[in-house]
Amino acid sequence: MKPISIRTDYITLGQFLKLSDCISTGGQAKSFLQETRISVNGEAENRRGRKLVVGDRVAVDGCGEFQVVQE
Repeated sequence: MKPISIRTDYITLGQFLKLSDCISTGGQAKSFLQETRISVNGEAENRRGRKLVVGDRVAVDGCGEFQVVQE
């Protein structure tokens, strides 16, 4: 499980995907979410605006598992 550090109270799933290097640009988020299975804390998720907070665990098929941590 790879830690992804944030400085704010939350990060959106679209921003998270870019920060975790699963996508290279923010514009790819919408199509990536439609084509790739992603789960947040064990539940399927496909909304790029979903707010992730410290402690959330994100699993992205083909990219790995991550945990949001405070910087």
